[in-house]
Amino acid sequence: MLAKKFSSYHLAAALRREPDPAAALRLFLSPPTDATPSAPFRYSLRCYDLIISKLAAARLFPAMESILSRLPAAAPNIRPREQLLCRVISAYGRARLPAAARRAFAHPAFAAPRTARALNVLLHALLACRAPLRELLAVCRDAAIPPDVCTYNILMRAAAASGSLEHARHLFDEMLRRGSAPTVVTFGTIIAAMCEAGQLEEAFEVKEAMVRRFDVMPNAHVYASLMKGLCGRGDIDAAVRLKEEMVGNAEVKLDSAVYATLVRALFRVGRKGEVVGLLEEMKERGIVADRVVYNAMIAGFCEDEKDPNSAFAVLDDMQKRGCKADAVSYNTLVAGLCKLARWQDASELVEDMPRRGCPPDVVTYRMLFDGMCAAREFHEADKVLDEMVFKGFAPSKDGARKFVQGIEREGDAVLLESVLCRLAKVKALEPSGWEKAVGGVLHDPTVLRIEKLLDSLRFA
Repeated sequence: MLAKKFSSYHLAAALRREPDPAAALRLFLSPPTDATPSAPFRYSLRCYDLIISKLAAARLFPAMESILSRLPAAAPNIRPREQLLCRVISAYGRARLPAAARRAFAHPAFAAPRTARALNVLLHALLACRAPLRELLAVCRDAAIPPDVCTYNILMRAAAASGSLEHARHLFDEMLRRGSAPTVVTFGTIIAAMCEAGQLEEAFEVKEAMVRRFDVMPNAHVYASLMKGLCGRGDIDAAVRLKEEMVGNAEVKLDSAVYATLVRALFRVGRKGEVVGLLEEMKERGIVADRVVYNAMIAGFCEDEKDPNSAFAVLDDMQKRGCKADAVSYNTLVAGLCKLARWQDASELVEDMPRRGCPPDVVTYRMLFDGMCAAREFHEADKVLDEMVFKGFAPSKDGARKFVQGIEREGDAVLLESVLCRLAKVKALEPSGWEKAVGGVLHDPTVLRIEKLLDSLRFA
C-alpha cells in the first residue's frame, strides 16, 4: 500500500483495533508504507497516544520508554497531552514501581509545566506503593504546584494509613486556610481513620459537622466506616440503627456490603440467629445476597462457630443461586478446617478447587501447608511444598522456618536435605535459618553431599 493511501489516520485506526500490544508495536514501528529516509512516515499525536497507552496497560515498559524517548527527536512538534502522562504514571503505580512513576512525572517528552492533576496521579500511585507520608510531602514540595482538594485528600489518606490522625487534622486545617472546600471524600477519609483508631465519638461529631457546617451529606462510605467501627466495638444495635438511618436517606444507596458487615458482626457476638432476618430484609428491599455476604457467613461459621460443615452448606447454597465462590471463600474454609486439625478435609477441598472453577492461589497453599505443619504431618506438608515449588509459589518465611525446625526435631536428615534444596529455589528461608539447618543436615555428612547442598543454595 502506498504511503499516501496509508496515513497516520489509518495507522491510528489499525492500532485501535489491534488487541495484541506486541503486534501493535510492530505495526507502529513498521507501518505498511513505502516511506523513505527522505520522506519518512508522519506519525500523528493520536498514534503515539494509542501505542504508548497500549504498552503501558500491558506493562511493556521498556518498549513504552523506547517510544517515549524517540518523541522529541522524531516529532519535535508533537507534545503528548498530560492525560497520557497520567496513564503512564498510573501504570507504574499499578505495577508497584514508585521510582519509575516519579521519573515519568519528570519525563522530557511531556511539555512543562505540570498541573495538579498530574501531581495527584503521582501521589496516588506512590500511595498505592505504600510510600510514607514524608515522601509524598517531599514530592509536593519539589513539584511546587499549588495543591487542590484532591491533593489534600490523598495526603490525608497517607497520614491516616501511617496512623497519624494528628497530621490528617493538620492537613485538613491547612486545606481550609488555603480556601479549598472539603468534599465527602475528605470527610470519609477522616472518619474512616477515626473509626480505625477507635475514636467513634469523634467520628460521629465529624459526621454531624460535615452536614451542619459544610453542607456535605454523608455517603455510603461514611456510613460503612461508622458501622464497621460500631460492629468492631460490639455495639450491633447502634450499627442497626445507623443502617436504618441510611434507609431514610434517599441519597444513600443501601448495598450488600452494609449487610455483610452486620452479618459478620452478628456472628462475632454470638447472635447468628438474627442473620436469617437480615437476609429476609435484603430480599424484601431487592438487594441480592452476593459473594461479600456469603463470604461473611462462611467466615462466621468457620472462625466464630467452628462449624465448617455449615460453612460448606453456605458454599453449596451460594453455587445453587449462581453466585460463584472466589479464593476468599475457599481460603476461609481451608483455614477453618486446618485450625480444627481437619487437614485431610482441607487437602481434599484444595484438590477439588480447580473443578469448582477456582484454582488455589498462593494463600490457599500456604494455609494448607501451615495446617499440616501444625499437625506435625511433615511428609504431607512436603507434598504440598512440591506442588508449590512447581507452580512458583513459596511458603511464608515463618512457615518455612517452622517446617525445617519440625523436620530437624524428627531427625529425618534425608527429607531435610531435600527440603532445603527446594526452599532455596523459591528463597523461602532466612539466611540464619540456612546456616543452622545446613549444619545439622546429617549427623555424619560426607564432604560430597555437603558440597552438593551448598552448591544448590549458592545457585539458587
